[in-house]
Amino acid sequence: MPSEFTWKVRVYYEDTDAGGIVYYANYLKFFERARTEWLRAIGVGQQVLLDEHDAMFVVKHVSADYHAPAKLDDALELTLVIEKLGRASVVFRQQAWCGTTLLNTAHVKIGCVDSALRPRAVPDDVAGRMRAYVA
Repeated sequence: MPSEFTWKVRVYYEDTDAGGIVYYANYLKFFERARTEWLRAIGVGQQVLLDEHDAMFVVKHVSADYHAPAKLDDALELTLVIEKLGRASVVFRQQAWCGTTLLNTAHVKIGCVDSALRPRAVPDDVAGRMRAYVA
């Protein structure tokens, strides 16, 4: 069974639209933050990754399904698992939950690139840490 990473976030006024619900694009921000916190939790600092390995992650593709709205002051749980770990890319399944209600499911493909934005392999030690989260 793969490990699932969970990160909590509160919905603030700035996250909502005129109707008082989370603006659709803000889920992408929430998911980006969850991936960053996940990397930090597995011991991968993004600046260290760049400085020591000349590697960084960039988003290549996102698809999202919106199931239910989140509202001001909701406490959300963001989950993450890896659907596919490739040589130079990673596909995540990320979800936003409010209690037992699924709000959003996104599939996010990131690529590993060097500082010149050329594709490169995910460093071996980083890929090793990621394997525990592969579904």
